[in-house]
Amino acid sequence: MAKEYKTIREVVGPLMLVDHVEGVKYDELVKIKQANGEERIGKVLEVDKDKALVQLFDSAQGLKIASAKAVFLGHGIEIKLSPDILGRVFDGMGRPIDGGGEIIPEKVMDINGTPLNPVARDYPNEFIETGISAIDGLNTLVRGQKLPIFSGNGLPHAKLAAQIARQARVRNSEEKFAVVFATTGITFEEADFFISDFKKSGAIERSVLFMNLANDPAIERIATPRMAITCAEYLAYELGMHVLVIISDITNYAEALREVSAARKEVPGRRGYPGYMYTDLASLYERAGRIKGKNGSITQIPILTMPEDDKTHPIPDLTGYITEGQIILSRELYGRGITPPIDVLPSLSRLKDKGIGEGKTREDHAETMNQLFAAYARGKEAKELATILGEAALSDVDILYSQFATAFEEQYVLQGYTTARTIEETLDIGWKLLTILPRTELKRISVEKINKYLPKEE
Repeated sequence: MAKEYKTIREVVGPLMLVDHVEGVKYDELVKIKQANGEERIGKVLEVDKDKALVQLFDSAQGLKIASAKAVFLGHGIEIKLSPDILGRVFDGMGRPIDGGGEIIPEKVMDINGTPLNPVARDYPNEFIETGISAIDGLNTLVRGQKLPIFSGNGLPHAKLAAQIARQARVRNSEEKFAVVFATTGITFEEADFFISDFKKSGAIERSVLFMNLANDPAIERIATPRMAITCAEYLAYELGMHVLVIISDITNYAEALREVSAARKEVPGRRGYPGYMYTDLASLYERAGRIKGKNGSITQIPILTMPEDDKTHPIPDLTGYITEGQIILSRELYGRGITPPIDVLPSLSRLKDKGIGEGKTREDHAETMNQLFAAYARGKEAKELATILGEAALSDVDILYSQFATAFEEQYVLQGYTTARTIEETLDIGWKLLTILPRTELKRISVEKINKYLPKEE
């Protein structure tokens, strides 16, 4: 039930104080109506007895508080949903920006969602094929997982995100697959790249896009990922679809959180971020998963740029605690033209062993994955040793490992942004690379699998 008040006391920056209110709730949506008919939107940030602190989504410039009315709508930010949202592009507040007209809703949902009952959660165990060898082969994505990409400023995470959105699929399944793609605080140029890439490849047909730009208000940036995840929950649990949610860039989201926190004069935590940032990020990430008895699932790939490439910065640090691993992009690989520049050694998917093996990928997947990891790690060590002491200091086997590391980066990791490899192709490339090493070095693979899969010398 909407309640109307003409008791706006003051406006400071994006914040507005309303006196003598009753029954107002935290996060409630507020319309500010002016005498000339103009309307602005805000939401309740704080309630103290009969006072409500409202944050405006738009600038307060030109707002005449003497004649303005604050209308409290009795609900939080909501999104209109129907099967027609597929193929559509919305702004950060869920308003259509593709010229396709308003959505006639079958359901209206609060974007803050409802917590999942932990007992109702099902364990993620189904492989999602992204078509990218460094992910599928070594850091496998599993349906219902949350696997962030840790990037840095200037690294091509946008191209990688678009590639995953374009290529991702659940193997051996006729079930419907959808992508919900949300951007927070990006430039118009980046937004245009995503929209045109989705349209050009036809991926738009199974996608929903939410675009929040850098010049949009900070408070809208906080709503955008929740819009996307609520949309994903509708597609997954109401329509039974497998949904991949990609959010880029979580760093801009956290900066908006810090901006709103500073406006409220809260006591800052690490590096000025609010002390509740861990809880806030968890309220996004923990909405991924599978529910027992429901066909649909939500898999999340949040993307964040690490300030100064620092993994210990609060944003990647807290994200790493909540999520099940991370894919890390390397500036050094990118400088050498290896694309996508995924650094496989510090990258990790904690659920990878649950989504691989016979019936899911192939029986040799787990053993070859372990062998490739070990061989690449030793090859990198050999290269570092050669840099310090010279190649003469390397043994014959070390030289082979060094050659393996170079070939691994150039043939396995390097594949560009337009190539989609099946898991069989990825595994076969791995076996071909292992022929560089003597058979005696393949200690992590059973003799039976070596005889079956290792290419014979010509």
